[in-house]
Amino acid sequence: MAEPRTLIPDDAPLSGAAVVRAEQAGDAGIIDRIVLEAFGPGRFAKTAERLREGAGIEAGFVACLDGRVVGSVRLWRIRVGETPCLFLGPIAVQRSERSEGLGAALVQACIDQARAGGSAGILLVGDAPYFGRFGFARTGGVTMPGPVDPARLLWLPVMAETVAGSVTIG
Repeated sequence: MAEPRTLIPDDAPLSGAAVVRAEQAGDAGIIDRIVLEAFGPGRFAKTAERLREGAGIEAGFVACLDGRVVGSVRLWRIRVGETPCLFLGPIAVQRSERSEGLGAALVQACIDQARAGGSAGILLVGDAPYFGRFGFARTGGVTMPGPVDPARLLWLPVMAETVAGSVTIG
């Protein structure tokens, strides 16, 4: 897991010291509340959530602001075809703390983790303009185990430039 670090984003001033650290067992309740606030109960019907239900967690990170957990993200072990890789999500930041650079810091923590672990790469379902700044791009030839808008299926290569095949639990 990555070591905690103080974040000073270029695009927004922080109201206090922000730190991204590894998720701990005691964080579960607040993480659940933050994700529910961000995505609502409809998230349970999404393909990405169905996939996460059976996958093992590779790493989880939380963003803390002034000592409070205000955001979270997880990486899950999956396979695309025969290639073991990681699946990012959900990423959520409390509404009152958005635009502080915390979401970007959480994504970067996941990328750092994937690189340190020598992962093939990271797959996610998300907004291409937001995640594109980290190097994520649309991927073809990857099929999820349920409906997903292909324009939102994004890949960040780490050790493998491309992947193809069906996404399964890794």
